[in-house]
Amino acid sequence: MTIADLRQQRLIIFEAISGSRAYGTNLPHSDTDLKGVFVLPEDQFFGLDYLPQVANETNDEVFYELRRFVELLLKNNPTVLELLGTPPDCVVYQHPLFAQFRPRDFLSKLCRQSFAEYAVAQIRKAKGLNKKINHPEPPGRKAVLDFCYVTVGAGAQPAATWLARQGLRASQCGLANVPHLTDLYALFVDRTPTQSLGYRGLVRDPEASQDVQLSAVPKGEVPVAYLSFNRNGYSSYCRVFREYWEWVEKRNKERYANTVQHGKNYDAKNMLHVFRLLQMAEEIARTGQLHVRRPNREFLLQIRRGEFEYAELVAEAEQLVERVDAAFAASALPEAPDTATAEETLRQVRRVFYAQRPGPASKPEV
Repeated sequence: MTIADLRQQRLIIFEAISGSRAYGTNLPHSDTDLKGVFVLPEDQFFGLDYLPQVANETNDEVFYELRRFVELLLKNNPTVLELLGTPPDCVVYQHPLFAQFRPRDFLSKLCRQSFAEYAVAQIRKAKGLNKKINHPEPPGRKAVLDFCYVTVGAGAQPAATWLARQGLRASQCGLANVPHLTDLYALFVDRTPTQSLGYRGLVRDPEASQDVQLSAVPKGEVPVAYLSFNRNGYSSYCRVFREYWEWVEKRNKERYANTVQHGKNYDAKNMLHVFRLLQMAEEIARTGQLHVRRPNREFLLQIRRGEFEYAELVAEAEQLVERVDAAFAASALPEAPDTATAEETLRQVRRVFYAQRPGPASKPEV
């Protein structure tokens, strides 16, 4: 089922413009995002394949099935709660039945987690982006040998340095496990002209190997040193390297260009949403009301334009998190929405919606 099918079959009970145009932070080039709620046809709802949501290819148009919509409301999901607070000028269509879903019936102390903790996650994301921008990974990937160290006296040297200083090739070397010691290997060297001892080297493939390579060592051979493989360091490096280049490949080019342009090395749109979410959370805790259209458009756009220093914004956001925590601790909001009442509203809306729709055509008698 597609969004076009929902429209054609008149299954949509609410549709609204969401995102920056609803928040009041849109710019002339901003996209128009759509979100809404639909009701599955009765025969499909009682069948085996429940469809929780329908979206377009770019995911900027998303419609939630009525049951999924209520499930997310009960979790105080910010994206779905915001639909209940959509500014009138952003409402595209509203079925009379949708009026039964009111913000005051769902706002609770769960918003502290759903709004504020999501904002905290965005701060961590911004910090990660800041690190990616300021500490880019070089395109050449490090190898296992870069994380290997050879004992020298009471210290150690990088394996490549040790080999160079000894005038050795890695292919002349062999490794053997040292019992009871993890990632520590006895290092043997074959100095025979024809490398008759048959050592296999330190790694199988210097570019692609994920581990060191062991060799069969003839009896009586004495290790010249010991080699330690920093396996945890190598594993962490591989993860960071992979994540960095996946980010380079998948990053939003327009947002990255904006980040480079304002020169503050943080995703300004990301930080805008941090403050929007935290301010909404504080308002919910103190007033019990949901305000989607933001009253401080210019401040939020200043963030988006990169007019503040990154450290300044993070510090201010962390102070705002503390205020949000205090506001929810003193709030008169319930701990969570009333599930039983929400479920009854869900049943009533679905029953009435199905009752108002023409039923399937009856089969002709034979």
